[in-house]
Amino acid sequence: MAEDLPELTGEQKRWAFGAVALFLLAVCFLGFALNAQVLVPFAIGWVALQIFGYVGSLKFANGDFASPLFKSQVMLHVVALTLLVTLILKGAG
Repeated sequence: MAEDLPELTGEQKRWAFGAVALFLLAVCFLGFALNAQVLVPFAIGWVALQIFGYVGSLKFANGDFASPLFKSQVMLHVVALTLLVTLILKGAG
């Protein structure tokens, strides 16, 4: 029988939501990139980096979404999103 898991704190929920939002955005961008055949290596690499980064950081943090290691993973992907937006804006202008 499965053991009951502890309730997540508000901070853990916020960081988990941020990670999920960035992951879904990366998957949506992957779909767009494959359809338009533009920035495909970046899109594939970004999704792969998120999968391995989030899983690895959660493993080392013992499942704590509010650990500094997991937070740094989320912020790394915020930087990647910022670079992507900057690249798109530079290309459009």
